[in-house]
Amino acid sequence: MTVDAETDGVCVVACSGEFDQDTVGLLRDACERETTGAQLLVLDVRGVTFADSSFLNALIRLRHTRPLALAGPLPAQLHRLLNLTGAIALFEVREAGAA
Repeated sequence: MTVDAETDGVCVVACSGEFDQDTVGLLRDACERETTGAQLLVLDVRGVTFADSSFLNALIRLRHTRPLALAGPLPAQLHRLLNLTGAIALFEVREAGAA
């Protein structure tokens, strides 16, 4: 996971690998520690290879702390998780290369 703060109040957190109950704490910790001043948090989820309900819960909790967008395209497994739970409507998804 990498965290990049941008000058316009946007903070991008690049997520990669698997996120489950054993690893999702790393995401929560990084976002709490590194992105406190961000007006917009962008999670780049293109590198997520697996995500379970723990990851979904973390996304929803982060969404309640500040504006949140997901940078995509969403990996197929994450897209399925968000669709099956109906949570996809909660998130702005910014496709790579989109303005």
